[in-house]
Amino acid sequence: MVFKKSLKVTRLDEESYVGRGLMSGGRKSGIVGIAPPNRFPQEVWDELVRQGRLVDARHGIYEMPPEGTA
Repeated sequence: MVFKKSLKVTRLDEESYVGRGLMSGGRKSGIVGIAPPNRFPQEVWDELVRQGRLVDARHGIYEMPPEGTA
């Protein structure tokens, strides 16, 4: 799924931020939602929310549903 891959890349980018020291604690990203890629029309994202495959977190941000609910 395009959304899931974009969310993963965004999290990895946040976790590998150079401002954190090389010997940092390796904290996980706090990112839980992103604006969906604009390669697809809004109707696609609305349908994925309707199907329960995404959660509309408001203001154009979407999240993956909690584990075990999709």
